[in-house]
Amino acid sequence: MKRLLIAATLCLTFSLAAFAQENDQTPASRTDVQTYFETVGSHEQLKKTVEAMLQPMHQMFHDQFEKDKDKLPADFEERMTKQMDDMIKNMPMDEMIQAMIPAYQKHFTKGDINAMLAFYSSPTGQKLLREMPAITAESMSAMMPIMNRYMEDVQKKLQQEADEMTKESEKKAEPAK
Repeated sequence: MKRLLIAATLCLTFSLAAFAQENDQTPASRTDVQTYFETVGSHEQLKKTVEAMLQPMHQMFHDQFEKDKDKLPADFEERMTKQMDDMIKNMPMDEMIQAMIPAYQKHFTKGDINAMLAFYSSPTGQKLLREMPAITAESMSAMMPIMNRYMEDVQKKLQQEADEMTKESEKKAEPAK
């Protein structure tokens, strides 16, 4: 009976400790967030995500060149692609990740971070991390034609509004007859 009581007490103690750890509402520390970033490979994920976005951007420059090649220099596409690639290559990833830490601390508790660490350490979490850059690239490719159409519509509307404002301004500037 004594052993059963000791075993029950130990089980209860470990269960409460695990529950308390999962539900730890203390604010996440800088170290907690950095541990999370290391576990999910934030630096590499950010780099892969940004690189995955390059292909749709290259396509956008190509489409723009094809559409307006009579108005653009012959090397427009090549120069724009190189500029975009250089911009991505020189992006201050470490500095950007460090700048994100306070936002994570503001929105997540120590318990939240521990739960996310448990998920991203699981096989499903690891798969999500592996697949996310490809998902982002495919999503961007699918969205790019929609975004281009939308931006063309917005540009047309803005141009029409600017033209109307110019006409109104010209009418007001005309001397009264």
